[in-house]
Amino acid sequence: MATQAHSLSYAGCNFLRQRLVLSTLSGRPVKIRKIRARDDNPGLRDFEASFIRLLDKITNGSRIEINQTGTTLYYQPGLLYGGSVEHDCSVLRGIGYYLESLLCLAPFMKHPLKIVLRGVTNDQVDPSVDVLKATALPLLKQFGIDGESFELKIVRRGMPPGGGGEVVFSCPVRKVLKPIQLTDPGKIKRIRGMAYSVRVSPQMANRIVDSARSILNKFLPDIYIYTDHMKGVNSGKSPGFGLSLVAETTSGTFLSAELASNPQGQGAAVLPEDLGRNCARLLLEEIYRGGCVDSTNQSLALLLMTLGQQDVSKVLLGPLSPYTIEFLRHLKSFFQIMFKIETKPCGEELKGGDKVLMTCVGIGFSNLSKTLK
Repeated sequence: MATQAHSLSYAGCNFLRQRLVLSTLSGRPVKIRKIRARDDNPGLRDFEASFIRLLDKITNGSRIEINQTGTTLYYQPGLLYGGSVEHDCSVLRGIGYYLESLLCLAPFMKHPLKIVLRGVTNDQVDPSVDVLKATALPLLKQFGIDGESFELKIVRRGMPPGGGGEVVFSCPVRKVLKPIQLTDPGKIKRIRGMAYSVRVSPQMANRIVDSARSILNKFLPDIYIYTDHMKGVNSGKSPGFGLSLVAETTSGTFLSAELASNPQGQGAAVLPEDLGRNCARLLLEEIYRGGCVDSTNQSLALLLMTLGQQDVSKVLLGPLSPYTIEFLRHLKSFFQIMFKIETKPCGEELKGGDKVLMTCVGIGFSNLSKTLK
């Protein structure tokens, strides 16, 4: 895989974010060739170019070279700088696409990051801002990343294809991360959710809530789904509605599921009743998969374990997603770290699907750019 001792070389457009994020953290340059070389429209897409621009804004001294057709990218990472940043994300992908990578990088900045992201807050492809707020933030707190300035706020909602949403993310910096032992997922004690509607009747959100509860009430009584109907300038540029559900367990872990309506002018219209029922079923599916971290945040948890102090970290996950499996391969090439993977078949006490226990010793990553006070 590696051409020289320090620089890594890849081909293809898949896992671009993973490679650039790991390159930034490890300080190893990366070269990616043949980005959609055979495509009718070759090279980087708008949302990928926007992601590279975002990396350029939060780092200092990065060198980025892209050839004319956009099929080859050379990235030599600089120092993570942080500070106050604003970025207009591409409306082809959700803000979640950019936020997932920022969650990996934010704790290791020189100055605490405060970033305003504009674009699509909820879509059908990327994890929405609601879900990241409910699941990824508590996960970061487990690693000792917490404080007054740690928040993710939705100022405006924006649905595809128009966008127009706005979120503010601020995160404190840390010198080192705590190792974690998340091996007991616990039992589900409550379900919280958010049904949102923009530029459609506010009744839509209530219809979603009723249909989702019709399924979930069979399992436990403590369910509360908030409705969020944003009006005027806060509702973005396109109509739409959706639901995000989060189940909290007795040991403080969170599992999530979400669905959004089809973008205006694309695909058949979705009934809010069907959307609510399907989202509730997706949550039950996620609970069946189980583990201490839900499938959207598996790679974030594994990355933070890798970067922890030189101590043993353990986490119990549900079945590994293909994205996570590729992420483990990348961790090996960038940080030379291997996880011990033990499968835990579902016994009588572990209801649900088979689980995987991931164990590793952190590399003792220290935030070198953080100024000493």
